[in-house]
Amino acid sequence: MIRLLGSIFAVAMLATGTLTTTAPAADKFDGAWSVVVITDAGTCDRAYRYGVRIENGKVHYAGGDAGGPVQISGTVAANGRVAVSVRSGDRVAKGSGRLTGDSGAGRWSGQSSADRCSGRWEAERRG
Repeated sequence: MIRLLGSIFAVAMLATGTLTTTAPAADKFDGAWSVVVITDAGTCDRAYRYGVRIENGKVHYAGGDAGGPVQISGTVAANGRVAVSVRSGDRVAKGSGRLTGDSGAGRWSGQSSADRCSGRWEAERRG
């Protein structure tokens, strides 16, 4: 159950939506990205890797199984700031960080009705 939190967060780490205080980047970070989500605390699997695609400051999951219906909101701002929120059933994950050039990093945390976990994420541009 909590295992899905890291999976859900990985899907969301660079996900679609909006950040209320900053406009999306027009195309500075557009392209394919690989994101690894690492669990530092809690019962989630140790690490997950997913492909994502950024288009006009919004990020889209590039494939795979997110473990069921997922609601995602977040944005990559023109300065590279990333903020996301993900919900699937009773599972919620949030994260923040920054992209710079062809890489990025940040922190995430998640919880379900039974468990919590948290950690960090790292991203690199693939195309």
